[in-house]
Amino acid sequence: MRTTSRDASGTVQSVDRAVTILELLAVHGAAGVTQLARELGVHKSTASRLVAALERRRLVEQVEERGRYRLGVGILKLAGATSARLDLVQEARPVCRRLASETGETVNLAVLSGGAALYVDQVSGASSLSSYNWVGQHIPIHATSNGKVLVSELVEPELGRVLGELVPYTPQTITDRTILDAQLAEVRTHGVALAADELDVGLTAVAAPVRDAHGDVVASVSVSGPSFRFGEARIEEITPLLRAATAEISGRLAHRPADR
Repeated sequence: MRTTSRDASGTVQSVDRAVTILELLAVHGAAGVTQLARELGVHKSTASRLVAALERRRLVEQVEERGRYRLGVGILKLAGATSARLDLVQEARPVCRRLASETGETVNLAVLSGGAALYVDQVSGASSLSSYNWVGQHIPIHATSNGKVLVSELVEPELGRVLGELVPYTPQTITDRTILDAQLAEVRTHGVALAADELDVGLTAVAAPVRDAHGDVVASVSVSGPSFRFGEARIEEITPLLRAATAEISGRLAHRPADR
């Protein structure tokens, strides 16, 4: 079905109005549809449809006084997720800076976001050849060391759902599920993941997990650089520094090794 510019404009306007409703409820605490329609400058039926859509998502809820609405628990969940991510970046930043300084390579912090690894912070070391900023990018799980770490402890059917199709990005990308499962088992055993030329030819990265107070993997930290510089000896040199860094970040998140 073809989407016209008029349809797109209407969608954007609806989103803008829905966000405005949330802002109005944040200011007023609670409000009825009539009041919201008046402040939005729209017909009551339009405001009612918008409120109903927000209510289905639990972003607003009715108060005991029927016909009046307030912000719902869905808002709290969104705010909590944002707060947790900001806390993670804040706690990890000084450790990642030190790791980048120690290794001279690029250090990335990633979290699982849907069916991808979302890069939420990056620090470049003195030897970094590329200035490309990965922050905000959603990166394929099966083709990256961070992705492998983030899903290493998931079980079926969730693992299969998150992985989706194993798309090849280079000749080295793992597209065989049996091989990938074996690699994930190695991550669980040794606590590190490796991806060499699997997303981009010439790029190698090694990653380790960050755990929360419950012992769950909530993030991954990777050290990456050009493959010609990441031989076996170099990876063995980086790995203990990486392990120490992720252990420190995990400790900052109240994780204790015995919790696992």
